[in-house]
Amino acid sequence: MMAGQGDDRYVARLAADEADIGAALRLRYRVFVEELGAQGPGVDHQTRTEQDAFDGFFDHLVLVDTTVDPASGDHVVGVYRLLTCDAMRRVGRFYSEDEFDLSLLHASGRRLLELGRSCIDVDHRGGTGMFLLWNALARFVIEREIQILFGAASFPGTDVASLAAPLSLLHHAHLAPPSLRVRAIGAGAGQVPLIPKARLDRRAALAATPALIKAYLRLGGFVGEGVYVDHAFNTTDVCLVMDTTRMSQKHRDFYLRKGEGA
Repeated sequence: MMAGQGDDRYVARLAADEADIGAALRLRYRVFVEELGAQGPGVDHQTRTEQDAFDGFFDHLVLVDTTVDPASGDHVVGVYRLLTCDAMRRVGRFYSEDEFDLSLLHASGRRLLELGRSCIDVDHRGGTGMFLLWNALARFVIEREIQILFGAASFPGTDVASLAAPLSLLHHAHLAPPSLRVRAIGAGAGQVPLIPKARLDRRAALAATPALIKAYLRLGGFVGEGVYVDHAFNTTDVCLVMDTTRMSQKHRDFYLRKGEGA
């Protein structure tokens, strides 16, 4: 079990029991359903949870508010869902293969980790929570000898035209190299309505890019080709890919230093 990391209030660690998992599923309901308007078969309004058949195969990295008693309240205030290539073999595929063609990643022979369902409770954003989750994620990657991280990352809303600026910036500046260039597939797949690079307002496009996506890009991440419009979750998804061996030394030192933290 990965050791917990935190400050006086928060601890980031792998979920240890059903109380942790239940609190994580309720957090996902609050963020994805109540806040962002998600719907679909995984949404249970009676239990106020959001879950699917993959949850039993994923590791759940949770951010715990240590001031909350798990017996009387929801102590999980942040979550990341992690599926290693080893666990994927038990379930048969990665979750995001409904949205993206991952054949290039499978063929690479590298150790893969799929990330997803990342969220933090609205009352706990803007502080140390995401830093602690990333710190714990870095330790997980090092301990499991992961070489490629990937997963769907979302823009709110399903109007791709309104997202043309940030999506064009991702395409022009951060498109994955051919060997890692996954592509959107299926009924929700779409192409980005590209704004020519010379006409793109880079500053405005960057401001319209979600913070989590920008964090991956700062660490040397890429995006795949095309987008997937997920009407059930009310999002427009891109596939982020990070090859830890292609990071610049600056990014590698930053990432590994976080992994060696408290």
